[in-house]
Amino acid sequence: MLLAASAHAQSVVSRPSAVGIVARSEAPASSNILRELDTSIEKVVTKVSPAVVQIAVTGYGPAEDHGHTDTAKIVRQRAIGTGIIVDHDGYIITNAHVVEGAQRIRVILPPPPADSFLDVQPIHAGQIMDATLLGTHKEVDLALLKIEATNLPSVHLRNDVRVRQGELVLAIGSPEGLRDSVTMGVVSSVARQPDPDNPMVYIQTDAALNPGNSGGPLVDVEGNVIGVNTLIFSQGGGSEGLGFAIPAEIVNFDYQHLRKYGRVQRVAIGAIAQTITPTLAAGLGLARSWGAIISNINPDGLAGAAGLRTEDVVVAIDDRPIVALPDFIAALYLHPTDQLLKIDVLRGTSPMSFKLPVTVYHDKVDELADIPGLQKNLIWQLSVFVTDLDEKMKSVLHRDGSDSGIVVVAESGAPNAVDTRLQPRDIICAIAHTPLQSVSQLRTTLSTFKSGDPVVLHVERDGKLQYLAFEME
Repeated sequence: MLLAASAHAQSVVSRPSAVGIVARSEAPASSNILRELDTSIEKVVTKVSPAVVQIAVTGYGPAEDHGHTDTAKIVRQRAIGTGIIVDHDGYIITNAHVVEGAQRIRVILPPPPADSFLDVQPIHAGQIMDATLLGTHKEVDLALLKIEATNLPSVHLRNDVRVRQGELVLAIGSPEGLRDSVTMGVVSSVARQPDPDNPMVYIQTDAALNPGNSGGPLVDVEGNVIGVNTLIFSQGGGSEGLGFAIPAEIVNFDYQHLRKYGRVQRVAIGAIAQTITPTLAAGLGLARSWGAIISNINPDGLAGAAGLRTEDVVVAIDDRPIVALPDFIAALYLHPTDQLLKIDVLRGTSPMSFKLPVTVYHDKVDELADIPGLQKNLIWQLSVFVTDLDEKMKSVLHRDGSDSGIVVVAESGAPNAVDTRLQPRDIICAIAHTPLQSVSQLRTTLSTFKSGDPVVLHVERDGKLQYLAFEME
């Protein structure tokens, strides 16, 4: 619920005196500085905001509280977010959570700039376009969309812009659905790791971010996009000055991969590192009390074959200094998949250097969100979402053998749904004596049942067959 409070201010009107007029004509130099700042901010907004779009999503997502901790129940949802046009041919970056479970994604292009509220034009059909989801990277929370348009205003993602703590930044987005909103703040931290168990690092800002700002740009005073706004820390649900943006370098890396491959390819070396604490350093007698240490080596991995050992302190990767675990993760993340990786370590007090090949790491498949055509596979008679048992689903379920059967993806969460006792990952092999080969056959068969008819499903669950019986509603 959006709570709005209005305040009324009283003003006193008086005639300007000659002294007042003179005083204004002799304004201090600080006012000129403020005017210059104001002008520069206006220029930045004018430069960037035409490339910032609103994203409207309808689809399905997990119910917040459905009472079954061991099942996946999804319900129809609507969401509003923000996106950035990063190529004039209609490529748009946003957050993965904005489009999660999307059945339909629409992009609302910004209207022409207006000098007055009297000039504001309503949204017309030409500004609303359907978008295609090209790929997502949920671990980082990024997604790439495509709309069929050309010659759009766009911004360029750069890797060479230095972010400085304390510098002024602007956030542009659609907080609470209020599109093309601009807020200002500073960079609170250049590299903040909010979760010590997650190596992901963000740019922290106190620029006001609220629900709906997700996927929008964080911009410096030169108009460079330095990050994509993605999350806030809040007790009340709104801005409390703790906003976080994905750094532009990571955004650009993911964008290039999602555009080329539809997924993000990262490298792995067969080694795991962790943060060095003073206690850890003292206990192991390390040469330094900060940084990252190799804590695990895969016996069959490339790092072990190259000569790396546990307790090696990582000094640099590809000549990038490693001062903390996030630096280690980022260096691996951004390393090209077709090049040798250089890693410098301290073994005791002796510096050592290694060059080793890398392997490509793929993120684990998300069993629900990565299944295409979710709406088409809603079986309303059973209140479940299903999909055919194809090769992709067989790999997800780690199942060999027959291709016959229909996989239950999730419950639909519909009110007054019939209790079929079906669960996600169930494979519906047959209805009574009729084996099932496809979703379309399941639909056709169910259409022959009338209210009150007995229905018996032959279901495989955890490798064992059982019958589920119920009456059709």
